Amino acid sequence: MAMEITIRPGIQCICRCNAAIPKLLSQFSLPSKPTSPSSFQQWRKQLSTTRSLAHEATVAVNLATERNADASLVLKKKATDICADLKGTSIFLLGMNSTMKTSVGKLIADELRYYYFDSDNLVEEAAGEDSSGKSFRERDEDGFRKSETEVLKQLSSLGRLVVNAGNGAVQGVTNLALLRHGISIWIDVPLDIIAKEFVRDDEQSLISNISTPEPFSEALDQLTLLYEENRSRYATADATISLQKVATKLAYDEFEQVTADDMALEVLTQIEKLTRVKKLMEEAGRPF
Repeated sequence: MAMEITIRPGIQCICRCNAAIPKLLSQFSLPSKPTSPSSFQQWRKQLSTTRSLAHEATVAVNLATERNADASLVLKKKATDICADLKGTSIFLLGMNSTMKTSVGKLIADELRYYYFDSDNLVEEAAGEDSSGKSFRERDEDGFRKSETEVLKQLSSLGRLVVNAGNGAVQGVTNLALLRHGISIWIDVPLDIIAKEFVRDDEQSLISNISTPEPFSEALDQLTLLYEENRSRYATADATISLQKVATKLAYDEFEQVTADDMALEVLTQIEKLTRVKKLMEEAGRPF
């Protein structure tokens, strides 16, 4: 299938504010004023506790907002620092499809002033809609894979791209070779997080036919099979960014606390290391 890829900027607008504060404060309603002297002391104690909790919640939100703002500034500086050595080399994000992987790809593209593409979306757009309402992958798995290879072939010939490669983009020797035309990064997100996303979004083709009483378990089982099938191929990436390891590094209590900024910074840090090594090797190979 002949395809023509049109470049268009991938721009992501990120807005952060303290909008969460009113929502949090609404959870801490002030106790009613006592009607008798005997309950006055108890009322003062409850009032003090409520105000203290509300203050702690406000401080927590403000700290989180400041941390996000700081992370954004650090991310911008890191992107600026590596741009020169990157020399327009494309970046391919491997791994299971997820909201985090997509967000990280768009964020990196925005910071590096690169173009963003999703390989699965390109294949589906090229195939066009079908009267059955099924995706191209559902209608013709083999045809989808062939088209995917054609898309990767075109993308790998271009520069200044961030490509969000689909789940199975690593299948086949040809695809793996094409992914070597740029820097490949495996975005490793826990499968239970991805399964929850799929259950929330019934448009995901992977579980569109699930009608069991346990959609999460069914989705997790299917994702696990797909993950195990491709894990060794994902591992051929130049670097791996594990959400679980990022959460541990930042001392987060929950994996869900990890933001796209956190992951994107780790990606750029690894890219910086890779470009530095490449530069040293090139310099070492120069004749005296």
